[in-house]
Amino acid sequence: MTNKKYVRWTATFGLAIACAVSLTAQVTKESVPGIVNFSKVETTVACAGATTPAALAEVKRMGYASVINLRMTSEAGAEIEAEAAAAKTAGLNYVHLPFNAAAPDPMLVDSFLKAVADARNQPAFIHCASANRAAALWMIKRVEIDKWDVERASAEASALGLTNPALKTFVMDQIQARKK
Repeated sequence: MTNKKYVRWTATFGLAIACAVSLTAQVTKESVPGIVNFSKVETTVACAGATTPAALAEVKRMGYASVINLRMTSEAGAEIEAEAAAAKTAGLNYVHLPFNAAAPDPMLVDSFLKAVADARNQPAFIHCASANRAAALWMIKRVEIDKWDVERASAEASALGLTNPALKTFVMDQIQARKK
């Protein structure tokens, strides 16, 4: 290999590595008082776990337009009504989509995709108790709306908090069902 070809090959390889790193470097984790497992993807979305109603003022200050709460009213520590009131006070759109991780409802996916695609809700702060359900639905959005490949969407979802094997299976089933 000539020196010019080697330099060109090295530059191309370096650019490919930089692009691959930038695709996975989008998720950043932050410590936000009152929010468990806060992770954001650029300015597009944040996924998190349990969130106190008091933390929603900070969510608004960070520039988010909406809160999409995936917690069930029956979950320990879920303060649905207080969170809805705090979101209203903070000037955030509030969407409650109760997501039962033990028996996920495919219709909930449609409601989520509609809510997250609504320009009035962007950027969105999406949360559940641990970030598993939030990351699972975000992965479906990435594949269905953003047309990402499954591997890239899965890597991002893992970085956002998707660790539950049953939810991963649900996500893959939903992606397959929507291809038909």
